[in-house]
Amino acid sequence: MSEGAAEGSGPVDLGLLRTFLAVHRTGSFTSAARVLGLAQPTVTGQVRALEDHLGRQLFERLPRGAAATAVADELAAEVAGPLDALAAVAERGTGREGDEPVRLAGPAELLGERVLPELAPLVADGLRLRVTTGLADELLEGLRAGRFDLVVSAIRPRGRTIAATALADEEFVLVAGPAWAERLGELTAGELTPGELGALAEVPLLTYAEDLPIARRYWRHVFGRRLNTPAAVVMPDLRAQAGAVAAGAGIAVLPRYLCAGALASGDLIALLDPPDPPINTLFLAERAGTSQSPHLTRVRDRLLRAARAW
Repeated sequence: MSEGAAEGSGPVDLGLLRTFLAVHRTGSFTSAARVLGLAQPTVTGQVRALEDHLGRQLFERLPRGAAATAVADELAAEVAGPLDALAAVAERGTGREGDEPVRLAGPAELLGERVLPELAPLVADGLRLRVTTGLADELLEGLRAGRFDLVVSAIRPRGRTIAATALADEEFVLVAGPAWAERLGELTAGELTPGELGALAEVPLLTYAEDLPIARRYWRHVFGRRLNTPAAVVMPDLRAQAGAVAAGAGIAVLPRYLCAGALASGDLIALLDPPDPPINTLFLAERAGTSQSPHLTRVRDRLLRAARAW
């Protein structure tokens, strides 16, 4: 179909539908062009041609990205399955159907402690993985753009282009090394005096970032007040934080799964045992409406089963 085709004049070109679906899934003309290997003006022109043919607007052009209309959502639901099936048929005999590596992304600590050990048997059985670590917002944007197949996210993904399944809850613990724990004495959540809170504020605080993201949430949830203590050490690696705290650097708020062994051995001490500890839900995210290779399905299903015991 030519770009200037009149509304309803003949069948829709499958290439236009393929381009439309890429824009719908990535939420961006630029990202879709990257996924398809086309120039952005070509993608924009093809979507306009499809809109002209259908006589309906499919996307609202935004300063950053494209918002799908209700018409676009309906069309995507109708064509995604058949187009994905055609793509799978086209790849038969190329050596790519089912042999492509699964592109997995998530926080380094969780991938190292939980996810990759769980996937080890699949790797031994032939699974190929390409793993990327980073912050949730950046990784989810990469998922939308088609750079990843699965993302383990510490935040709930937003938007229709991503399907997310709750994976597990991580509990946060305020920990110190034995020396600092002895100096602070026993603390009980909800019964800390101003003096005890003041003593806690005098201990060097190790955090993930300058804005104290995890620690601020802990203070607000457990103590009901704002954390004003500046960070002594900023270290975007929770495993390194755990090692430094065990060596006597100060205190930190860490996910329990990461420090369970050190807590059991006494290398780390939980300073508080609140009846309602702060938790954060982890999600397994993937692009909505995409077909899954056998390897991708195995990874997804294994992680969802394993996470029940995390």
